[in-house]
Amino acid sequence: MTPELAALSALSLLHFATIFIAQRFLTRDIGTEGNTGTRENLDAQLAPVTLRLRRATANFTENVGPFIIAIVVVVLAGKTSTATAVLAWVYVAARMLYVPAYALAWVPWRTLIFGVGMLSTLALLVLGLI
Repeated sequence: MTPELAALSALSLLHFATIFIAQRFLTRDIGTEGNTGTRENLDAQLAPVTLRLRRATANFTENVGPFIIAIVVVVLAGKTSTATAVLAWVYVAARMLYVPAYALAWVPWRTLIFGVGMLSTLALLVLGLI
């Protein structure tokens, strides 16, 4: 397995962990019965950290696609290198830091961490295409 695919696998595990943590906070706020229900009109019942964890999870889901595409392009094009391996792992590290940064409202660090991840993805795409 290439380091880039290993990073993608690690990112998948991180995504599951993010979902699990967000769900634990949701259950803490509304109980198991509420969590297994329709979850309509929840925002007023949730603690600020729970709301931020839910948004961090949504952000993860929205932004993982370009990274997946970048890894696929790099690997299938045979363009893997030390640089692409480092960029892939930088993205994983950025996403790992992004969740607590979002949950704990680290301003402006959350935005900077997000930017590092997006620049890593963009660089991977460029390296895969040249």
